Amino acid sequence: MRFLWLGIFAAVLVWSAIEPNDRVTWWLEVAPALVGLMVLVITRQRFVLTPLLYGLILLHCIVLMVGAHYTYAEVPLFDGLFGAERNNYDKVAHFVQGFVPAMIARELLIRQQVINGVFWRNFVIVCFCLAFSAFYELLEWLAAVAMGSSADAFLGTQGYEWDTQTDMALALLGSIIALVTLGRVHDKQLEKL
Repeated sequence: MRFLWLGIFAAVLVWSAIEPNDRVTWWLEVAPALVGLMVLVITRQRFVLTPLLYGLILLHCIVLMVGAHYTYAEVPLFDGLFGAERNNYDKVAHFVQGFVPAMIARELLIRQQVINGVFWRNFVIVCFCLAFSAFYELLEWLAAVAMGSSADAFLGTQGYEWDTQTDMALALLGSIIALVTLGRVHDKQLEKL
């Protein structure tokens, strides 16, 4: 299973790196996936994750690498999807930015026994995901300041004035939906570890 995961990751990464729309944006967007891969490789022997979590992390990496290849504003499948005036692939990515980290945080908090009560654990997870999303928006803002007009591909706002707020709202929604829909499945996998 590990080699299948690595094979899919490598195949999508190589595809993504072939003539991306913008090389600087590609590096900025792929960097979190590469860091995630390094963390998984380093911790693989001493902190094995559930299969669900490995699958979700791979999904998140694929979303990042697809967005990196085209830039989030130009992913072909999302051009004019459902009659939208803007390409909403970045909205999918921000939903995933809440969905997957929620499950990562859940697994870490349960296995490390940081918070025992379900309500408070879920509350902290949702707060973490919203804070992470806000932090990412601040990074985007800093990149825009540092890069000037060349940051447009990285920001992907497409002239939408509420882009930052809807990005954070979708990450918040993603974290809540992940906890509600995957909690039981995740618990069963955690019992097997």
